[in-house]
Amino acid sequence: MSLNRQEATRHDGSDGVDKSALSKISQLEAPTSTQETYPRSSLLHGARVAVAEPVTAAFLAGGVAGAVSRTIVSPLERLKILLQIQSVGREEYKLSIWQALKKIGREEGWRGFLRGNGTNCIRIIPYSAVQFGSYNFYKRFAEPSPDADLTPIRRLICGGAAGITSVIVTYPLDLVRTRLSIQSASFAALKRDSAGEKLPGMFTTMVLVYKNEGGFLALYRGIIPTVAGVAPYVGLNFMTYESVRKYLTPEGDSTPSALRKLLAGAISGAVAQTCTYPFDVLRRRFQINTMSNMGYQYASIFDAVKVIVAEEGVRGLFKGIAPNLLKVAPSMASSWLSFELTRDFLLSFDER
Repeated sequence: MSLNRQEATRHDGSDGVDKSALSKISQLEAPTSTQETYPRSSLLHGARVAVAEPVTAAFLAGGVAGAVSRTIVSPLERLKILLQIQSVGREEYKLSIWQALKKIGREEGWRGFLRGNGTNCIRIIPYSAVQFGSYNFYKRFAEPSPDADLTPIRRLICGGAAGITSVIVTYPLDLVRTRLSIQSASFAALKRDSAGEKLPGMFTTMVLVYKNEGGFLALYRGIIPTVAGVAPYVGLNFMTYESVRKYLTPEGDSTPSALRKLLAGAISGAVAQTCTYPFDVLRRRFQINTMSNMGYQYASIFDAVKVIVAEEGVRGLFKGIAPNLLKVAPSMASSWLSFELTRDFLLSFDER
């Protein structure tokens, strides 16, 4: 055999070995690629299933609903708080709703309408998420059978429990939001060194309350009247909405139109808010009970009610209800509609 033929044979053998080796390597690499792809696909599927779980979907949708609804009505929310904390001799905002809004805009600019809304959104997102999520969680224990309709009383109880849960989780943020809402207002009792004095933000206010007003418990000042008001409010809200929603659903349909959902939300919010509004006034008064020059120094809830009625009449327990009713209709209507749209979208993940 010639040298050239021997070299050719060697090359052929080398190529055969190379091809064989490459074939084996490719065979070994293929499963590795499959092993990398499979967990990713499985992880994505698992995430979709988790998000589509009813309680989780309600939790996430509740957060979206809270942020949307509160931002829409932020100016009226702030005006309500300013009216709630007025008493005899403190009547800087004893004006019509339109005049009071103009006063805020004139003295504080457009930012005044959104004062405290950032904190409110930070509070309302977990608050609303916990509220809707826990309501759907508690419903599981109240249903006589899986997916069965609840009676109005069971809806009321589940809603009340959901309200208590959400308040306990997020109350410090609500207290700070109240402080931020009034600290730039033109109350004579709020004496500041200069007009351009920089006001503390959310975190600074929380730290100051903790350090100067009694530690951790100071962040929960006013929680008792809050729970007393929120539990029936949330219970009535859920009970009324689901009852009205069912009434407005055309026969043969499983769900009403978006417009009917908005109407059901507006009705439920107005009914619940009117029935429980005095508790909201008490909550605001207690939240500033130790605030410099603004504290009311009530000894207890009963003392607060007695003093308010004696000095301001029964109407004192309903101060700020007009702008509150103006805001509650669009607030609850947008909240329920955005909740249902977001929840239905998340539930659809399980079908994909």
